[in-house]
Amino acid sequence: MGIYKHIREAWKKPKKALGELWQSRLILWRKQPTTVRIDRPTRLDRARSLGYRAKPGILVVRQRVKRGGHIRSRPGHRRPKRMGIRKNLDKNYQQIAEERAGRKYPNCEVLNSYFLAKDRNSAWYEIILVDRAHPAILKDKTLRWITKSKGRAQRGKTAAGRRSRGILTHKGKGAEKLRPSKSAVLRRKG
Repeated sequence: MGIYKHIREAWKKPKKALGELWQSRLILWRKQPTTVRIDRPTRLDRARSLGYRAKPGILVVRQRVKRGGHIRSRPGHRRPKRMGIRKNLDKNYQQIAEERAGRKYPNCEVLNSYFLAKDRNSAWYEIILVDRAHPAILKDKTLRWITKSKGRAQRGKTAAGRRSRGILTHKGKGAEKLRPSKSAVLRRKG
């Protein structure tokens, strides 16, 4: 087995595989700020599969999101019946984490993200960000496309955003879309 396969197996059951290291990491992460830039990914196998490369212009951020219902903020100048605050947001925690990291680093673009851990109050995700103006990224043929896009996380263009919008397709034999049409998704969410 290769090293990435060993890492993948350990992260299937991290409490059992990592033991006390897992507990100490969670304690440390709770004390840290919600957005923390880190030197290298915690889950190297997952980060590499999502496009991470150890090169200048690519950075990794650990983002903490509070768990529980995320109720919409109250808009102004509407009658209470039309406020729309009784419903929860139709976003998953991963998409919220990507949006927050994208707002924290405005010169970078969100490439992708992956789940890291959760406890009773919080969920942690690691987000891979790409600096749009970095010369190493502008020269790279595989990552040059991201320099032309802006606000991928806010527009729901990442994998987590597409999943919550209902348009992420299944891969494999007999691949079908998760949703029938855009109008059907709007009717369901409306």
